[in-house]
Amino acid sequence: MSNMGKAEQGVRPERAALEEKWQQIQARFSEANFLQSPAWQKMNELVGHKVIIDANDDTWCLMIVKDAKRGRYLEVPGGPLVDWGDEEQVRRVFRRIRETARLEKCVFVRLRPQLERNAENKARLEALGARKAPMHLHAEHTVIIDLTQSEEQLLKNMRKQTRYEVRRAEKLGIRVEWGNSEELFREFHAVQAETAARQKFVPPDLKTLLAEREAFGGNARIYVARTAESEAVAYGLVLIDGIEAEYFEAASTELNRKIPGAYALQWQVMRDLKALDVRRYNLWGIAPLKVTGGKGQHVVADSRHRYAGVTTFKTGFGGEAIEYVPAQDIIIKRMRYGVNWLIETARKKKRHL
Repeated sequence: MSNMGKAEQGVRPERAALEEKWQQIQARFSEANFLQSPAWQKMNELVGHKVIIDANDDTWCLMIVKDAKRGRYLEVPGGPLVDWGDEEQVRRVFRRIRETARLEKCVFVRLRPQLERNAENKARLEALGARKAPMHLHAEHTVIIDLTQSEEQLLKNMRKQTRYEVRRAEKLGIRVEWGNSEELFREFHAVQAETAARQKFVPPDLKTLLAEREAFGGNARIYVARTAESEAVAYGLVLIDGIEAEYFEAASTELNRKIPGAYALQWQVMRDLKALDVRRYNLWGIAPLKVTGGKGQHVVADSRHRYAGVTTFKTGFGGEAIEYVPAQDIIIKRMRYGVNWLIETARKKKRHL
């Protein structure tokens, strides 16, 4: 197994060398984002996961060993990063992935490459021995905003109601600031716990949030929208890596029902990212979209999906809706995988995912 060419001897490359290699990979693969980054490696190690990076001059694959009651598995988020048109290269990387899974005594591999969802890519993954997973892996459906456009064009691209709320926030004197202190991350965690109780979702624990802060450093920002009287309205955790940034986590107070704090927050994030020369802004998870109607067709979110509510909000900012291939599983231990499949299928139905 190659970890920058030295994993066979169990030697980790120096951090600086790894970061330099990652920058070269980002330049080679425009689709690369934080899910394959050294920062994501560090975050996962901080919370107790083993992480293996298999990399050479033309490929990169970050793999996370995860232990679950239903069985140990190997996760490959947002990867691998390969030239999908080079069959020999692709098969070589997938051999490495299987070897790692067997070495780590995993039941299965779960991966979600940065590939568009279409028939060609479905067939490509099937030929590699992958099958659709019962659960998703990170944001398979998302909205990405092109930040290379001018502020005027970004506003113009917004839905009329979204643009109105952005303007209304300005008139109400809502101000948006960001910080990176541990105190602010703890504040965010407390408010998100309240948000999760209202909206019925499972938030990350404080250990994970603080690990993200440590791993990403100043590139992990908590944005807060406050009223003119300094009352908190909306929060957002933004992770920045290379040319892409993610709206990774969110929280809000009851005031957000009446005051457009979340709209003000997103607009300020977009402006700040432009100033940093970040080229795209990933608003993260939305519900699957579908086309309805006859002559007057329009795109709507799957109303049964738990992300249906936030989908209208996120798509209002005028970005491009992206659908990646769904998470894929490669089975290593067939009988134990069958038990896992049954448990996750039942869980997905219960959670309306």
